Formats: sequence, structure tokens, C-alpha cells
Amino acid sequence: MCVRFFSKLNFSKILAVSFVLFGVGNVEVFADSVKSPVYSNNPIAAEVDGKPIYLDDLKHIRIQEALQQLHEMQTRALKEKILDTLAEKHPNLVIEQTPKVTQAEIKQFYESNPGIKEIGDLSQVSAEIRDYLEKSFQQVHIEQQFQNAVRQGWVKVYLKPPNDFHLVAGLGTAMLWAEEKDSSARRVFVLEYSDFQCPFCKRVQATLQKVRKKYSREVQFGYRHFPLPFHKEAQGLAQAVECARDQNKFWELQDLFYKSSSDPADDKEILGLAKLAGIKNLRDFEFCWRNGKYAERVQNDIRDGVELGIQGTPTFILGVYDQENRTVSGEMFSGAVSEEKFVLVIEKYLASTRTEAKLNH
Repeated sequence: MCVRFFSKLNFSKILAVSFVLFGVGNVEVFADSVKSPVYSNNPIAAEVDGKPIYLDDLKHIRIQEALQQLHEMQTRALKEKILDTLAEKHPNLVIEQTPKVTQAEIKQFYESNPGIKEIGDLSQVSAEIRDYLEKSFQQVHIEQQFQNAVRQGWVKVYLKPPNDFHLVAGLGTAMLWAEEKDSSARRVFVLEYSDFQCPFCKRVQATLQKVRKKYSREVQFGYRHFPLPFHKEAQGLAQAVECARDQNKFWELQDLFYKSSSDPADDKEILGLAKLAGIKNLRDFEFCWRNGKYAERVQNDIRDGVELGIQGTPTFILGVYDQENRTVSGEMFSGAVSEEKFVLVIEKYLASTRTEAKLNH
């Protein structure tokens, strides 16, 4: 993901993403809760004239992410505390020793994850991979012990994750993929915030084409701009496709900008791509682009994105589409999201809207 602010490359984050791809992860299983929970994940934060303000009332996407991270930390600490408490009374809790990391596993991990290869060769990152895998294997081992304790009936957990948070995003002047003739045809929406000079934005376009084809009749797609400040030509390119929109060639020029082997920077190249996109009146296009006709539209996209909590590109807001109010109510994803992830979340919202439609009938 291209981030709005510079930050040092975090090796552990790359490994964390890769480790999920490697096929090992944690699964949370909680014991049956009692009728009166010991812990509330939505306490009253304040009262104003006798009216309560709850923790959930304060949420936006970044607070939700922070709460989820906190919950993950609390859950790990709780499981370790539980196992330490049980160790003396239940020595048979320890089912086996944590498996050792082999050199073959390190090599397989390295070969299976291209993102790590960009950091260095195997000899350069082997020690860091070993350290990461050892910690990860230890986490899996703790999880196995914890689940065993739950099955034995020794543990009841009352700690719960944060309540679901559905982001509500306005479409603003987003460019829509499909014409809207039937107000009930598309009840799910994928809204993209993107930057023409972001390599991850370029990478995800092929995935989006597949998803659009798969859900051509059920899902609407939209595009808004979020040019990052350190991509010098990104704002100009965003304005250019808005000028192409005047001649119904938005998607054609957008596609060419992303497919270009290098970032289109000079005037001649941009005008050449505009012609290739099928823009007939190049004089009007050039006048629109050079005079910044849509500079404010691009700035509005940026302001709306910042208000939503977007920090990098590409970012997607995927959820239920309210065509009348021109909003999307759902969740946010960042980075070059995989086709499998898009399909999984889209299907979830499609199932929800289908159920709602049946109930209404």
C-alpha cells in the first residue's frame, strides 16, 4: 500500500502478511459466556444531561482498528495468563513441545513469498525468518494448549472483540462503472480511492477487472482520487481523467494511465494517451486539463478520503449501496486486495441484501 506519510519499511509486517499466506494462523474459540457478562466492550463513556454516550458512539475507522489491535493484544495476554494459572494444577495441559524451525521450512517460506525476496537473498534474511517462525510456532502452540483447556471445561472467557463498525462513505463525485437504470439491481458497492503513481494501485487494477466481470449485474463500482503528496504528477493525472470524463472516456484513459510502463509525466505523452483513449476533441481536453478545471473536484476527493480515515492507496470501501442517499455502508480495506478477498466480502454483503429482500417480500 502506498501510504500518505513516509515510514520505514517494517520487516515484521511483511512477514506477518506472508505468514498468513504460508498457511499458519490463529483461530479464536471462546467458551460459552454466562448470562451476566463480566466485561462490557461498549461501556458508557459519559453522560450529558442524563443521556449516555457509549464507547461505540465515538468510533471511526482508525479507532476501530486500534480497538481491534488492543483486543488482539489482550487476548494473547489473557491466554498466556490462563495457561500459567493452569500449569500447576493441570500438568497434562502441555500437549507437546513447540516444534523447532528447520532450514527447509525457512527456505520454503522464503521461496513462497516474493515480497520477502525484495528485501534480500536467503542468507541475508534467514535469521529474521527463523526468529519470526519460532515466535509464530510458539503462538500456535499456545493456541493449541488453550483450546485443549477450553475443551476440558477448565476455562470460560468473557472477553469479546469490539462491536462491528460499519463505515458510511458518501460517493461524492465518484465515477461509476455501470450506468444506473434499475435502482434495485445493484445493492453492493466497491468504492476505490486511488493514485495513478502508486504501484499497488496499478497492481490491483487487473484484479478489479476480474471482479467487475464476475459481478457485472450485482455490484456497482466507483472511483475517487487520492493522489499522495509525494507523487508529483498524480494530481495532474487525476485531473486529466476528469477532463476525459467530459467526453465519456474516463475509464479508457484511467486504464491507459495504469497500464503505462512509466508514469505519464510530460504533456506530449498524456495527450498521446488521451488520443489513444478515443478522446475526439483534444483541444477541449487540453484546455480543461491545463486550466485545472477539475482541480477542486480532486481536492474534494482527498478531503473526503482523509475524513474517512484513509491514509494510503489503494483503499476500498465495500458494503451495502444506498442509491437514494448515495452512500456505501460497510468496511474498509487497503492495499492490493486479492480477488479471493473481494469475492469473500462481496458474497457476504450480497447474501445480506438477498435476505433483506426476501424479508421485505
